[in-house]
Amino acid sequence: MLNKKYNIRIYFQPAFLICVAVLAVAAASLSIATKRFGVYLQKEPLPLKKSLDLLDEEKLAHYKVALKRKIENKDVLRALGTEDYIQWILDNPEVTADSAVRKCLLFITYYQLPDRVPHVPEECYTGGGYQRLATDSVTFDINEPGLEKKIQGKYLVFGRKGLDFWQGGSKFPVLYFFKVNGEYAGSRDEARITLNKNLFRKQSYFCKVELVFNQAFIAPNKEQAVTAGEKILAVILPVLEQEHWPDW
Repeated sequence: MLNKKYNIRIYFQPAFLICVAVLAVAAASLSIATKRFGVYLQKEPLPLKKSLDLLDEEKLAHYKVALKRKIENKDVLRALGTEDYIQWILDNPEVTADSAVRKCLLFITYYQLPDRVPHVPEECYTGGGYQRLATDSVTFDINEPGLEKKIQGKYLVFGRKGLDFWQGGSKFPVLYFFKVNGEYAGSRDEARITLNKNLFRKQSYFCKVELVFNQAFIAPNKEQAVTAGEKILAVILPVLEQEHWPDW
């Protein structure tokens, strides 16, 4: 009985009562901020204007869609965190058949209710048994009517574990960046900052655009990959901007 009385007394200590009062005020303040100032701590879904599956192949200029891949493994799809995605292998008939940039995997994932920014290639490929051989920041210079931008992104090189950097045939470059709430972001940290900086919008989204040149025996160097990537982006981004990504 004495122990029970002692335990009850703890809840009447000034320090405990002050903590309870502070938490109550904080909770009330959040509620008031949400109602009065339009602050949204929990976002609502923001779907695409049009599904990525309906992306018009005829608008990809000279690029041909050689293959459309779908993720059949449910665990992999669950880990991806979205069903709004495309994995297309693009073929560029304007370069030679043995060109290191003849084919490219275009991997676009869209998240209409993001609470985090997962699945960057740095983690996905290393988790799949590859090692990262190089990392660099890059700028994609896009000069298309209505889309003249310098987009920051990442350039990575992966290879089998135990592979020497200079060995060919088993390494490949990956380029990627994000589109977040109407803005481009060049890294996961930048994407997180953009997602969290606007508390006055009900909705939020982000999309990752990834280009993988892994279809040739000899991997393209950085300049070749970035140049080829810019040409693909100059074709695909206007379509995404105009027909698929939400108006922001």
